[in-house]
Amino acid sequence: MGKVHVEIDEQLAKMIRAQPVFFVATAPLASEGNINLSPKGLDTFRILGPRTVAYVDIIGSGVETIAHLKENGRIVLMFCAFEGPPRIIRLHGQGHPIETHSPQFPGLISQFPHYDATRAIIVVDVTRISNSCGFGVPLMEYRGQRDHHFSWVQRKGLDGLTTYKAEKNRRSIDGLPGLAE
Repeated sequence: MGKVHVEIDEQLAKMIRAQPVFFVATAPLASEGNINLSPKGLDTFRILGPRTVAYVDIIGSGVETIAHLKENGRIVLMFCAFEGPPRIIRLHGQGHPIETHSPQFPGLISQFPHYDATRAIIVVDVTRISNSCGFGVPLMEYRGQRDHHFSWVQRKGLDGLTTYKAEKNRRSIDGLPGLAE
């Protein structure tokens, strides 16, 4: 049932763009380190080329993805169809964070909506593109985005977000370096 693709063609791109949520997984090199799996939502994902994708990384309680990518670059993104035909797409690759102070940041961020809580853009050079059936994925109806993120950001304010990043996003739960600033 599964298939490996050479690139993200228009059919794959259409399915990927239709998903309101995707999942990101990374892991440190240390065998005792914690594997990270995070759901991502909002309008944060872009296909930059047939083998390059990116997403806006928004401030969170941890900084595992950024820390793992800085250490070893390994990442997989997974898109599941919760409506329509059953399908799963996985994009394996080498990722790297483009933090807000990077010279590359302004050019990339212009391709996304503005989010006050943006802390980086994760760019992935895709090395393996595969799809599988998704027969076990339930059918679910999308009802919309939650507003919790936006109200949390508003309560924190820009100064509060800066403080939060400094306190929560400098190191991963395993002690790996996270955000530089």
